Amino acid sequence: MEFPIIGFIGQGFIGGAYADDIESRGFPVVRYALEEPYVRNKEQLLQCSIVFIAVPTPTTVHGFDYSIVRDVIGFTKPGAIVVIKSTIIPGTTESLQELFPDRIILHSPEFLREATAASDAAHPERTIIGIPRNTQEYRDAAQQVLAILPKAPFELVCSSREAEYIKYANNSFLFWKVLFANIFANAVAQEGGDWDVVRSALGADSRIGPSHLAVDHTSNHSATKTGRGAGGLCFIKDFAAFVDHYEKIMPSDAAGIAVLRALESKNKELLIQSGKDLDLLKGVYGEIT
Repeated sequence: MEFPIIGFIGQGFIGGAYADDIESRGFPVVRYALEEPYVRNKEQLLQCSIVFIAVPTPTTVHGFDYSIVRDVIGFTKPGAIVVIKSTIIPGTTESLQELFPDRIILHSPEFLREATAASDAAHPERTIIGIPRNTQEYRDAAQQVLAILPKAPFELVCSSREAEYIKYANNSFLFWKVLFANIFANAVAQEGGDWDVVRSALGADSRIGPSHLAVDHTSNHSATKTGRGAGGLCFIKDFAAFVDHYEKIMPSDAAGIAVLRALESKNKELLIQSGKDLDLLKGVYGEIT
């Protein structure tokens, strides 16, 4: 059996982990990124029938920015299946499909953790494929992508907008969970209790689970400095992008917007007070005080 050539644009921990896994299972792989040695492989992407994109989609003081994704789609060949792994605001896949009608644009959100990216890519809990049009052509393309990815206990083909929401719902829920833990930890400490005792019992509830309940953990950019709040490469930027998006599509939900903005404000407070990931916070919100 001859395997198709699979392309990857972006070789950070996400793109690199997926490329490593697919290559380990016998698929020929082309890797392109701005870093050496991958920067020389741009023309080779034209050999690839399926190309995964895992490039930055920052949230800045000017809002959500998917321009890098848009630009690199042009590096693929007409007729290619382009699978966006980058986190993108709901509706973006549909917009990109309109811009590139001679490609099939899909969205497959990633759920990798930086520390365990290789294992997460090889042994996924979920694989989601979002299609911008519910036609046989797009459903067939989604099945082609599922066939080259590792099997997951939960696999879903849905609309691209639903897939985009799945990713934001995932990150926003964990963002809220971190803040929930911090608020309760403050209350427990105020009454002379030990949050670790409460946390262990809370995490033992199968409906809640133990993840994201620690309140003092290593900063994203330091092996020694600890801090509080939802930080890291995804939580700050993704929650800010979702809050902006929600305000645009639900302007009449004043109470809902107030809840989201209050969570955002509390997280800023925790990060600033503990000195955690201030460079990432500044990149999203500008000057911080």
